[in-house]
Amino acid sequence: MDRRHFLKTGFVGVGTMVLPGNSWALKYYPTPSEKKWAVLYGTWCGSSRDAAVWISEGMGGIANVFDVRENPDLKGFDHVIVGGSIRSGVTPDELREYLKKNAQWLKDKVRGLFAVCGNMRRPVGPEQTAAFIDDHLAKLCGVAGVPSKVFLGRITKSLMDPQTARTMEKMEDYDNLHRSECMTFGREVLDSVTRVSPAQPTAR
Repeated sequence: MDRRHFLKTGFVGVGTMVLPGNSWALKYYPTPSEKKWAVLYGTWCGSSRDAAVWISEGMGGIANVFDVRENPDLKGFDHVIVGGSIRSGVTPDELREYLKKNAQWLKDKVRGLFAVCGNMRRPVGPEQTAAFIDDHLAKLCGVAGVPSKVFLGRITKSLMDPQTARTMEKMEDYDNLHRSECMTFGREVLDSVTRVSPAQPTAR
């Protein structure tokens, strides 16, 4: 297979997965599901994007994944998982603004919360969960008691804005975000909903 044919085939394959839209859109055709799921994320360098995709994979691919910069309309979804990368103790401005603006209707749909942080490469503990979930995302969404998870993240300086990259020039790139942990969390969120609302038998 020559290179041109290989690339053309590859782009066609990607086109079957990604819907047209904004250049940063990450909307996947999900596996058919009786209920509509969405994972909404805010990110600076892509860590929360990957976490969101892997969370959906852990759910069997039933959730569409949205970058908050798309300003997606999620009112038609039954269940939403919300998460974002942490910098200076908070998630990106766009995510915080979206959650505040849509809190009225979103709070009844949020089924899980996640955050991605560097945490100086140290293990995540209760302090991070309290700071990034309980006192931040949960309050922005107006929810409590939903499954939540703080994941360790990564640094890729080539994906950072110049100013941020300069502040971290002495730090090496690293990657502590694990697909298996994200998938496990996705299954946990899905199980928490199916335990409360078991699927109804399909009409015949």
